[in-house]
Amino acid sequence: MSTLLVKNAAIIVTMDKNDRELRDAAIFCRDGFIEQIGPAAELPQEADEVLDLKDHIVLPGLVNTHHHFYQTLTRALPGAQDANLFNWLKYLYPIWARMNPEDIFLSTQTALAELALSGCTTASDHLYLFPNGSKLDDEIAGAATTGMRLHASRGSMSLGESQGGLPPDSVVDTEESILKDSERLIQRYHDPNVGSMLQIVLAPCSPFSVTTQLMRDSAVLARKYQVHLHTHLAETEDEDDFCLAKFGHKPVAYMQTVDWIGDDVWYAHSVWVNEAEMDLYAHHGCGVAHCPSSNMRLASGIAPIMTMLGKGIKIGLGVDGSASNDSSHMLNEVRQSMLLARLNSGIKGASRSAPDAPPLMTARQALSIATRGGAAVLGRKDIGSLEVGKCADFCAIDLNKLDYAGALEDPVAAVVFCAPLKVDYTVVGGQAVVWDGQFVKFDITEHARKHNLAAKRLLEN
Repeated sequence: MSTLLVKNAAIIVTMDKNDRELRDAAIFCRDGFIEQIGPAAELPQEADEVLDLKDHIVLPGLVNTHHHFYQTLTRALPGAQDANLFNWLKYLYPIWARMNPEDIFLSTQTALAELALSGCTTASDHLYLFPNGSKLDDEIAGAATTGMRLHASRGSMSLGESQGGLPPDSVVDTEESILKDSERLIQRYHDPNVGSMLQIVLAPCSPFSVTTQLMRDSAVLARKYQVHLHTHLAETEDEDDFCLAKFGHKPVAYMQTVDWIGDDVWYAHSVWVNEAEMDLYAHHGCGVAHCPSSNMRLASGIAPIMTMLGKGIKIGLGVDGSASNDSSHMLNEVRQSMLLARLNSGIKGASRSAPDAPPLMTARQALSIATRGGAAVLGRKDIGSLEVGKCADFCAIDLNKLDYAGALEDPVAAVVFCAPLKVDYTVVGGQAVVWDGQFVKFDITEHARKHNLAAKRLLEN
């Protein structure tokens, strides 16, 4: 049995149901779980490992609810810099079609290392194309080298251009093979237990890239094995037009026809949703992965997050694809979510002093979305806050940095309002992933060299 004592932190932000922020407190962990948290004098003074976090703020590990790891290979490409979603996809599909299993492995390592350095401990990734023999197994193998928790979404595309879909036929697959592989992955890898490091999600890509039958069959298969469902939904106005023309319904109504409404479902984006659709989410417990940087980057629009929160909808944060962000920085996404929500409130409210002016998102609300909100979206009760019995997943930031100078009256707000930084420590299940500002699982410099060679090869083919 191994123990870890975290002591001397300037402040521990628990994100528990009482939103406690503890000073002169400590955390005692055993075998990857929090055993005690509270006043330092009341906790054990020794452990197998002692982490002295004097002058640091400690946060629950951030939870990333939507990503496309493989897109780290195609960031900021000139042909995709100034395009909206559909044109961006059309440019990138042929490039992604050149990927191989090693590319999936490398890009997974890149994305998860970036996430860890920005305070993330659990990430859900959506891999929906499998060229040249690639499998979700390649991503799972890459993740295993990083020490991070992974919700690996078995994405899919079955509706090619020849059938009226958006992706070229070269990157789509048959419904039969998709479902067979989905079941194989669940049986082999899915771990539903407390403290799980790996869970499988079924995730047909989007209404404009999969068939109606695949949506229905995926829902049946997911519920057979009690795994979650995930897809892109209501990201752009173009999607509304496509769904009305193809299916006779707007995106959310289309989800109802394929039995994709429920507390085991979460959607990426949900930018273009109305009051009735949000009420439907709230009533059935659907979750949303909010991706503010990507929505701005692709000019998709502003998701009505404050309205959703007011309705009790589960909201998590997602960095989204690293070719539409173009980073994997969770603390930055926390800041962006707050700022974009405030902008949206300003657009809606003619005067901030008006009695009915929309509320401004607070720094603590943004952190809550990134922690316990993300955990709720993924269906996890063992992560998202620092409480007895939960996983020992946390990050810590040294507050004695120039970037926070003058902001220490409220250090919790400082880590959101001030420029986003890399964290100093990230711990997953009691094991260090980032230590003293350095990713410790493999050599980052050598890895970046390999990654850049792979990215260059994709463009040369």
